[in-house]
Amino acid sequence: MSGHSKWNNIKRKKEATDAAKAKIFTKIGREIAVVVREGGADPNNNSKLRDLIAKAKANNVPNENIERLIKKAAGGGDKTNYENMVYEGYGPNGVAVIVECLTDNKNRTAGDIRHYFDKFGGNLGTTGCVSYLFTKKGVVVIEHEGELEEDAVFEDAMEFGGDDMTFDEESVEIVCAPEALSSLREGLLSKGYAVVSAEEAEIPDTYVTLTDEDHIRKMNLLLEHLEDNDDVQNVWHNWDMPDA
Repeated sequence: MSGHSKWNNIKRKKEATDAAKAKIFTKIGREIAVVVREGGADPNNNSKLRDLIAKAKANNVPNENIERLIKKAAGGGDKTNYENMVYEGYGPNGVAVIVECLTDNKNRTAGDIRHYFDKFGGNLGTTGCVSYLFTKKGVVVIEHEGELEEDAVFEDAMEFGGDDMTFDEESVEIVCAPEALSSLREGLLSKGYAVVSAEEAEIPDTYVTLTDEDHIRKMNLLLEHLEDNDDVQNVWHNWDMPDA
């Protein structure tokens, strides 16, 4: 859930180990608990929950697990109070990093995040130090294995609020305003497209290229440790990563 190549990240998740999958389930479970408490357990009346259900399915969370999480949150079975925390900083060679967390212990989470930045050649900054380099957007990814026509997809995407589109041999990535995310996903589904994911993302305005091998190694380690932390929900950065 990081960087700008969402499809590659989704593919990595599908190929993930059981341990990694368990972590993904834990993170999505926290998000579901929060949005159910805020907006109710009916996805028809809670667009954030609809988006999360789509995200869970994209990450291969079984339907019964999703239903169980929703019922638990609605019934008050999970008494843990999670807070949204956002940390900003720089990785090696000035790569901008935004870390979005849901935590029940701010001191623990802040200490962990600071430790990762310090250990891998970066530094944790103050609120706003890098967020101005990003624009929040909705991103919908649909499967494409050569059967879709670019012009037709673009026309359909624009009809439902899409602003921009990236079309390649495996997937189509459509960008929209955050408030248009649900309507874009639902509209594309109504047209028969296979939606892989639909979520809000921090899109970098510019990218940083790393050429030093030590910088690349440390940046990869920073991302791995951040994404491995149960409190971390999303990591956004402006590293122009080499193709996976």
